[in-house]
Amino acid sequence: MDGDLEEILKGKWRVSTPCPVSEQFRYGANVFKCACDILLLAGSFAGDCVCGVSVATICKTMEVGHVDLLEDDIQYAEEIVENDEEKEELEPAMMDVFDGEDDDVVMLQSHLPPVAVVPLLDHFHDEEDVKEPKPDADSADEKPADQVPPQLDLEADITADEYDSLAWHIVAQHFMEKSIVRQQTDSFDTFMQIGIQKIVEEAEPMVIIKEQSHRKFKVEKETKFTIKFGQIYLSKPTAWEGSGKMIPMSPNEARLRDQTYSSSIYVDVTEQIEKPGKKTMIRKHLKTFLGKIPMMVRSFYCYLQDKSPDERGILNECPLDPGGYFIVNGSEKVVVAQERRATNQIYIYKVPKKGRYLYSAEIDCVLEHSSRPPAQFSVKLLAKDSQPKEIAASMRSGPLVVRFPKLKEEIDLCILFRAMGLVEDRDIIQRIVPDPGDHEMREWLISSFTRTTAIHQYQHALNHLANRTNSPGVSAQVRMEYASYVLHHYVFPHVGTTEPDTSNKTWLLGYMVNRLLATAMGRREPDDRDHYGNKRLDLAGPLLMNLFRGFFNQMMKDTKKYIQRFVDRDKEFEVNHAIKSRTITDGLVYAFGTGNWGDSRSGTARSGLVQVLNRLTYAATLSHLRRVRTPLNVESRDPKPRQLHNTQWGIICPSETPEGQQCGVVKNLALMAYVTVGSMVTGDYLEWISDFIEPLHTVTPLDVAGATKVFFNGSWIGICSLRKAADFVDEVRKRRRRGDAETEHEVSIARDTWNREIRIYTDAGRVCRPLLVVDFPKQTLALKRYQAALISDISIHYPWSSILASGLIEYLDLNEEETALIAMHPRDFESRFAKMGDRRREIRFTHCEIHPSMILGVSASIIPFPDHNQSPRNTYQASMGKQALGIYSTNFDARFDTAPSHVLYYPQKPLVTTDSASIAGLRYDELPAGINCIVAIACYTGYNQEDSVILSQAAVQRGLFRHTFYRTYGTKQVDSKRYKRTERIEIPDRESCEDIKPWSSYDKLGEDGIVEPGVRLSGTDIVIGKTVEESRTDYDNQGERKVTKSDISIALKSAETGIVDKVLLSETLNGERFCKVRVRSVRIPVMGDKFASRHGQKGTCGIMYPGEDMPFTASGITPDIIINPHALPSRMTIGHMLECLAGKAAALTGDTGNGTPFASGTSVLGGQLRDAIPVKIDMISEVLKEKHFQAYGNELLYNGFTGCKMNSQIFIGPTYYQRLKHLVDDKIYSRNRGAVSLLCRQPQDGRASGGGLRVGEMERDCLISHGASLNLRERFLDASDAYRVHVCNSCGLIAVVNLRAQTSECRGCRGERGNISQVILPYACKLLFQEMMSMGISPRMMTGESGKDLVLNSGKVVALKPKPTRTATKTGMKTSTVPAVQRGLNALSVK
Repeated sequence: MDGDLEEILKGKWRVSTPCPVSEQFRYGANVFKCACDILLLAGSFAGDCVCGVSVATICKTMEVGHVDLLEDDIQYAEEIVENDEEKEELEPAMMDVFDGEDDDVVMLQSHLPPVAVVPLLDHFHDEEDVKEPKPDADSADEKPADQVPPQLDLEADITADEYDSLAWHIVAQHFMEKSIVRQQTDSFDTFMQIGIQKIVEEAEPMVIIKEQSHRKFKVEKETKFTIKFGQIYLSKPTAWEGSGKMIPMSPNEARLRDQTYSSSIYVDVTEQIEKPGKKTMIRKHLKTFLGKIPMMVRSFYCYLQDKSPDERGILNECPLDPGGYFIVNGSEKVVVAQERRATNQIYIYKVPKKGRYLYSAEIDCVLEHSSRPPAQFSVKLLAKDSQPKEIAASMRSGPLVVRFPKLKEEIDLCILFRAMGLVEDRDIIQRIVPDPGDHEMREWLISSFTRTTAIHQYQHALNHLANRTNSPGVSAQVRMEYASYVLHHYVFPHVGTTEPDTSNKTWLLGYMVNRLLATAMGRREPDDRDHYGNKRLDLAGPLLMNLFRGFFNQMMKDTKKYIQRFVDRDKEFEVNHAIKSRTITDGLVYAFGTGNWGDSRSGTARSGLVQVLNRLTYAATLSHLRRVRTPLNVESRDPKPRQLHNTQWGIICPSETPEGQQCGVVKNLALMAYVTVGSMVTGDYLEWISDFIEPLHTVTPLDVAGATKVFFNGSWIGICSLRKAADFVDEVRKRRRRGDAETEHEVSIARDTWNREIRIYTDAGRVCRPLLVVDFPKQTLALKRYQAALISDISIHYPWSSILASGLIEYLDLNEEETALIAMHPRDFESRFAKMGDRRREIRFTHCEIHPSMILGVSASIIPFPDHNQSPRNTYQASMGKQALGIYSTNFDARFDTAPSHVLYYPQKPLVTTDSASIAGLRYDELPAGINCIVAIACYTGYNQEDSVILSQAAVQRGLFRHTFYRTYGTKQVDSKRYKRTERIEIPDRESCEDIKPWSSYDKLGEDGIVEPGVRLSGTDIVIGKTVEESRTDYDNQGERKVTKSDISIALKSAETGIVDKVLLSETLNGERFCKVRVRSVRIPVMGDKFASRHGQKGTCGIMYPGEDMPFTASGITPDIIINPHALPSRMTIGHMLECLAGKAAALTGDTGNGTPFASGTSVLGGQLRDAIPVKIDMISEVLKEKHFQAYGNELLYNGFTGCKMNSQIFIGPTYYQRLKHLVDDKIYSRNRGAVSLLCRQPQDGRASGGGLRVGEMERDCLISHGASLNLRERFLDASDAYRVHVCNSCGLIAVVNLRAQTSECRGCRGERGNISQVILPYACKLLFQEMMSMGISPRMMTGESGKDLVLNSGKVVALKPKPTRTATKTGMKTSTVPAVQRGLNALSVK
């Protein structure tokens, strides 16, 4: 083959010219359009050939290692080269390249068409790396010397500078393949594909036998029915219409029709009938309907899974919607990840308070794929003073006691060992302390053996255990059997539940006690409760698995009861009718609808797991889907669980957490954090591991003492010699990097050389993160130049899975991460020598960070220059970024969201952004939530004090921060035959309808009772007219039933106005007619609205100045916003000023400012590598100087009122500002009279219910300090719940008065008529008195007529000075005014 072609086939050249031919070439079984395809196939992996290329064929060919072109193809290519006319048709620029004017671009003199080729990775090599190629013997004379292509060492390691431009290509490949919410979808897919089938297979067959009948003193054998569930089938999301027709359902249809987006589950049922004396009959019921399960949007079985973005847009779905949530009854629900302590791990804690115990060892044992709650097993070390003084004086420590489920009281450790088969003291000691030379630890066990000298036999120990696990009165045999059952199923059940597993359990118990004693002796530190390696996250998959298991078991019980009734009556039954599918369907819908997860009857129910998805902005949606919640009481004042832990680096975002009680309780995952799904087949993996270890049941205590212990998911499975331990760990890591299995990358292995332990984990819920693998001997990245070329070239699909399979990157969990040394950047390899003590040692790294900014979460990644801000400011912005108004979804026009939504008119992508926001799946450039405003930092007229801002009215009139507010009103017609209730959507008739709303207008309703699009609404106008006819009992007419018609129309919110935007009329799947009306209103910024930059600089609008009154620069630019200079120094938001400076330079150069934290001066935006605005201020200053601006962003401004030049230069430039959801129009409120509470008749609370304005304790104190007692009375009584009661002047009790009949009676003293006074007091006080009277307490109100003094609780005597009384003319009753003390208020008249 020709030498030039060989160079091409070796992969050293890239084709970058249009193809001059269009003939088809054949290569093997593939057909290519032109010879350029052969060149691309030969080894470029990338090219700009207009005729295209098969990328899959390229990758496949390069993996084989050689390309075999057919001779006919090469001969045909030679003929094309001889055609000079096609050379002349090339572009002039290309002809210049062919002439060899560029040193880096040469022309190949070969038999193929003339193409321009450039060296692969020309930006990745230095000059000294370029070597001249060895010319081919046949063509050496034909090549000019200046056209010899340079040789590149593609197997060479990449340098630190080369990696700077590669890091974000790696991040882009990660998010191109893995969605940013993949932890939700992966977990749910594992449950659907593996979890449901496992639950069904674990279920025991249902055995139904008819009750035995006794005839002629003979017991007859009855027929035996056995029901077994088999294969599970899943369908795409579907729905049944009212007519019984099944139709496919899309997510948007489920939203609009208020349905549940769910899939049907079918199961194969095998029915076995065994009749006495007859052959067993087997019936198979294929694909029996089992129920429906809510389907996660964009999961594997979702209707949108195989749809392209364009196809999703046709279905009225947002192409950028990440999925990861459920749709239940039309509402979008998200399952929030729940943090919990890892199971099957031993934890040693020091008891904080001095008491009976000193140290405690705990383990939560869980059997894999079991519905049983964790069995907590604990060993506790008693204090010495818990024993008699004469015994404690001679002991090193107190005894050890054990507690586990089903045990009524704790028992001694040695008794448990003997009940498990270890009778001899020597065997027990060897299990705990295998090292015969460790005499100190053995002395700590003396007190434990001393306490149990009386129980030395296996039967005695088991009987001692049985007496503490059974109720009294049970026979000895039953007690012993139950004790054995408890030992097998509640003591380390994860090790095994059979008799042969007892030996391994004794080894694990001994190891647990050894760790406890080592901690008490000071050899080991107590475990950290907040270490994130000791935590697991339960996502939608595990949570749904536990929930589904409970409902499935309940369904089986109901099915068995149903069949049992038919069998007892000798009737035939249908399995399809016996299976109650609504048990699973309704149970899951109820759990998602209410958020109550689990069985409330068993006490395992949890609340708050399911929340309504936040759709305010796109960033808020992504953040909500990556949220993590710690099950901690928010009232707890313990700061430790809330604090940021060192092990959360790269796992939990350090900035994104709420303020207040939820601080540190609600957290968010970092961008590249990955939660394992635990779907690996552990049986095959354990079989492979067994070749490297010795099983535990074959070893002796001496073997254990000198070997390394091997743990697998918390179970001690064997030992490994010290010589083989390192090789064993290397083999596990090599297999993981090869990726033999689909989820092999989830395996983690950590070797603790100090304690001689190897721990392997494959369980679900561990949080991992990807890291670059370092070639340990060479101390360079395992990533080579040719692999970097594949990753960085956007024309080649080199997916993330291929990078993992190549061993370039691997996932590490926190346990393995603690055994690794991670470099922050490849540049750290160059300076890896450090002084340790008196010697200079070499630091050898094992891994390297992909990019340091990946420690941040979704909201914090949007902040530019967060590494230059004070930490609380980043936290504030992480919260406010989720409140900014923008475009939350591209299909907002097709949505009828229940929650109010906001759409900004003119959202802009920020001038200064971060690579995370552009590349890492955040889509912030496509769905932004803010505007680039010209912001000046100045004191201007004083209306921007205390975080206020001044807005330009001209900018607002041009549309600055103007947005549309949407609110949806909806209802449906529900007919209930049971309650004889019929609803209709119509215009209510004032004559025939009751409860007509007098304050509402029905005039804007159409003929069908619904407002029409385009109608303007205001106040409490009726949006949807609706009536209900129901049958009620007429108590006035001897209890007969009568039909009444009432008005239940839907009215607009009282404080809102708007225009009807869209009306939806349809039917539910049950045939019920429903209606939704979306009302829009334009919200223009007004004084009091809240605005904020991306650096926590929040403020409200203090005033709006006309454009002509705003200050202006010499070029006529006026700022849109003016903020106060005092907002910056104390808050130290340097990033705010850096953004303004970089944004100014970006606007002048047309480039994008790079605000990526911990980054150098390059950025990858839009898939192209280019220089961005540098981070350093002096480099930005050079750009501003070139554009004839002041170097540091200052400019001279002129006063808009006077036209005079301002005395000082003003810092001005573009800054990205956000309008937050806190709007004056949504908060302003006042009222005169309105709704009151039914119980105490005080004004209701809240703006939505028309409530009053609260005058609280602090306002009351203020009124008292001013001496405004009448104002206080008016607020607390007259304008609140003033009420008139009648009090007997003799006894002070409330009297019974009938004003119509002019009769009165005091049932307390039977006083005379006319000896009663009217008293005005709060209704709440009257209610309190009556409640006290119901409990036998008699409160008395002594009026001024009694002439007695009133004694308060404080012991002070108040002389009553009532106002002169007046006599009522009609009733003959007297009216008096009760002092403030008797009105239930504070004693204002006490002196």
